[in-house]
Amino acid sequence: MAWLKRIWSPPVRRIWLVALGLYLLDQATKAMVLSWLHYAQERVVIEGFFKVVHWGNTGAAWSLFRGNNDLLALVAVLALVVLWLYRHHFELESTLGQVAFGAVLGGIAGNLTDRVRIGHVVDFLYFHVVRADGSEWGFPAFNVADSAICVGVAVVFWLSWRAGARVKTAVPAAPRAASDPQAPDMKGPPGS
Repeated sequence: MAWLKRIWSPPVRRIWLVALGLYLLDQATKAMVLSWLHYAQERVVIEGFFKVVHWGNTGAAWSLFRGNNDLLALVAVLALVVLWLYRHHFELESTLGQVAFGAVLGGIAGNLTDRVRIGHVVDFLYFHVVRADGSEWGFPAFNVADSAICVGVAVVFWLSWRAGARVKTAVPAAPRAASDPQAPDMKGPPGS
């Protein structure tokens, strides 16, 4: 039973509970959009600023690599496996680190589910502004999973950077070599 305690420790449990919670929230919000809007349909929530849309994305962020849904599904599976196997390289000692890492895993799993089940990622949150000529300029549509990935990655990197900065300040400076002109004279007093 010791192995079970180790693999299902409170930090691991926290990571998976956050991942599961965000995965379920992502899938529930996408299910609502799929039942409420037909593909490519939009509903204005705040005129000139925010719409709920039903758009599909077969690419990655900002539709990069569009049309490569199957390849990106494979990349997502590999990312989940690699992130989990190499999780000890991230700053996961804190609750915030565990929550952030869980958010990344849950977000990847949410978008992976769309790719496998529907053939594209469902994006539905669209923020934009209306230009003077009446055209829209907007941030690419996104979803709960995208948000979880972006925020989670940012927090994990910030925590890892902060931990690295603490380690650097805790390490004493190495002594200078005797050939260094700024090194103190280590020979002792003359004649000794």
